[in-house]
Amino acid sequence: MFERQLAKLLEGTTDAAFAVDLLGDIQIWNKAAERLFGYAVQEVVGKSCAEIVHGSLVTDRSVCREACDVLECVRKGREISNFDMKVKTCAGQSIWVNVSLLSAVNERTRRQLVVHFMRDISERKKAEELAGKMLKIARELVNGTHESEALPPVSPLTAQETNILRLLAAGKNTNQVTAELQISLPTLRNHISHINKKLRTKNRLESVAEALKRRLI
Repeated sequence: MFERQLAKLLEGTTDAAFAVDLLGDIQIWNKAAERLFGYAVQEVVGKSCAEIVHGSLVTDRSVCREACDVLECVRKGREISNFDMKVKTCAGQSIWVNVSLLSAVNERTRRQLVVHFMRDISERKKAEELAGKMLKIARELVNGTHESEALPPVSPLTAQETNILRLLAAGKNTNQVTAELQISLPTLRNHISHINKKLRTKNRLESVAEALKRRLI
């Protein structure tokens, strides 16, 4: 009864969610988990979480393994904050997810399950990687430019254009920029077009690098 109720509850969330026992074996697997990982429930129940998820950190250090650090912390009553990790789908694709945990205990039998909630954050990670690349390019440009070298003048940026470049440099995607500045996507595209003309750049990456090089942001 306890597991059926928990399974029904997890079907109500849009997050990929599954529950494992303290041995790491999957007991519950919701529809969103099926969509995210590509495994049907009958393919995973009773199998080791590590065998299905293949979680690893940015350094490619394995997170999901037989001696699971997460389950060990749960056994010892330690709180675990949300964390990001890479997982593999049934098709072998690597994606980034943010993971949060919930411990559920059957008060009658004292059986404990650990629920994993996973949200796909691959787009966020791509934005962060892009921001890192932009900063690297900008530093290389700055380090390769001597103080005595005068950069050709460019048309001054408006306050809004400067704000857009700062947000892009911080790794924000176009949807995040439009939401933060409360502008439409066509308006953002117009601003980016004007920025490229002023800085004599061809795309967002070049414009951010050029703005950083000129210390405009």
